[in-house]
Amino acid sequence: MLAAAAAIVALVSESTAIAAPPEPPLRLVSTGAVTVERLPGEPVALDPGTHVVAGSAPFEVRAARGTYTEPIVATRLAPSGAVALPAGLVTDFAGLPAFINMTVTDAAGNTVADRNETFCPNGAAVRTRPDAPASSPYPSRCAHAPFALGAVWGIQAGWSVRTARRWPAPLFIDDGTYTAVVSVNQPYRDLFGFAPDQWSATVRVTVRTAAAEEETTARPHSHLHTSLTPTGQRPTGTPTVPDGPRPDLRPLPAFSISIPWREVERDYLNFAATVWVAGTAPLVVDGFRRPDQQLMDAYQYFYDNRGRQVGYAPVGTMEWDPRDGHHHWHFTDFARYRLLNADRTVALRSGKEAFCLANTDAIDYTLPRATWQPVNDDLSWCGDASALAVRQRLDVGNGDTYTQDLPGQSFDITDLPNGTYYIEIVANPEHALHEQNTANNTSYRRVVIGGTPGDRTVHVPPRGLVDG
Repeated sequence: MLAAAAAIVALVSESTAIAAPPEPPLRLVSTGAVTVERLPGEPVALDPGTHVVAGSAPFEVRAARGTYTEPIVATRLAPSGAVALPAGLVTDFAGLPAFINMTVTDAAGNTVADRNETFCPNGAAVRTRPDAPASSPYPSRCAHAPFALGAVWGIQAGWSVRTARRWPAPLFIDDGTYTAVVSVNQPYRDLFGFAPDQWSATVRVTVRTAAAEEETTARPHSHLHTSLTPTGQRPTGTPTVPDGPRPDLRPLPAFSISIPWREVERDYLNFAATVWVAGTAPLVVDGFRRPDQQLMDAYQYFYDNRGRQVGYAPVGTMEWDPRDGHHHWHFTDFARYRLLNADRTVALRSGKEAFCLANTDAIDYTLPRATWQPVNDDLSWCGDASALAVRQRLDVGNGDTYTQDLPGQSFDITDLPNGTYYIEIVANPEHALHEQNTANNTSYRRVVIGGTPGDRTVHVPPRGLVDG
C-alpha cells in the first residue's frame, strides 16, 4: 500500500514538472529603488536600476546590411530556429530602438518625463544565478559608427544587462522623490516572449544634490627621458611573410563632417574617419624603441588558423606624438587623408599620417572570424613616453576611429573656392602592411562647400540610406 502511494506521488510530481510553464526567454527585473546624486546645477543622469535577464537559453540577435543602399536585416537566433525581426524595426547598430519606455512622475503625480530608449543587449553583463554559464561570449558594446555593417547582440543564459545606456539622457528635474515606470514596448514583448507580468517594473527614485567636488590639479603629461638607453627585444631570424590568414584593411566613408566656429581667422572642414579590419586574421604590429629616440621600429606579425605566430616582417616605424589629445605612440603611414576636387584631382592634403591602433568601434561582428571581445579597446594601449615597446592591434570586425575633434582631423579650407569636393581616406597608402586585399583600401565622401570666408557652410549628401 505504501509503495503504491509513493508511486502515485512520484507520478503526480512528474506530471506537475512536465506541466510547469517554461521559463520566459527574457524578463525585466528591478532593484525597486535608486538614489541619484548630481552636482549643483547639473541635470540628472537616471539609471532606474532595471535589467533584462535571459532565461534558460542565450538571447541573440544578428543584424547586417550588404551595402549602404540596403536596409538592415535583423534576425533572432532562438532555440527553435532563426526568426526574422520585422522589416524596418532596426535602423542602426546602436541597439534595439524604442525598446524601453520610461515614465517618471513626481510626488504630486505630475509626469516629468516620458520617453522611449534604445536598449543595447551588449552592456555590462553579469551572471544572475549560480547555475548559469561562468562566462559570456557576447560583445560588451554596440556599434555607434554610422557606417558600421553588422552587429551581434546577445545576453548569455542566466545573465542580465541593465536597460540604461552608459550615458543616460539628462533629466532636468528638482531634488525630491519620484516614481519611474519602466516598460518593454511592443512589438518586443511578443517577439522576445516576455511573460505578461515580467515586462514592466516600478522604481522609487530619490534625487538629491551632492556637495561640489573639490578642484584637483591635473596630472602633468609624461615627458621623454633623454638618457633612456634600453630597447625592447626585436624579432630575430629571417623575416617571413607566409601564406595563410591575413587582415584586410578597409576605410569607412568620412562622417561627422562640419565646419566649426573658431577663434582664429581660418576655416576648417572637420571630419571623423574609421579604418577597420576584415579578412581572416588580426592586424598585429609591435614597436621596439630605438635608444635615446622618440622612434620605434615596427614589425607586423602573422598567425595560422590556430592562432600560432608563424612569421613577421618589418613595416616601418612608430613615433611619439606629444600633442594634446594624443600623448602616445603612433604607427606611421597607416592611413592618408586628402580632399579632392570634383574631378578627383587633389585639392588639399592632410599632414596626418600616424595613428594609434586600437579597437575603438565594432564595425561588423557577423564576420566568421570577428573578435567580439577585443582587449585593446581604448588608447591606453598605445604606450607612454617611457615605453620600451608597444603592441598595437586591430581585431577582425573592429575599427579604429579618429573623431573630428582630434588634431589632424581637418582640412584648412580658408582659401578653397566653394564647390563640390570628396574626402578621400586611404588605408595602408604605402602598402607597407601585408594584407589580404588592397583593392578596397579607399573610400570617398562627397561634400559641398559654400558660404563666405569666416562663415563657410558644408552640405553632406547621404551615402545611400546612411546620413552620418
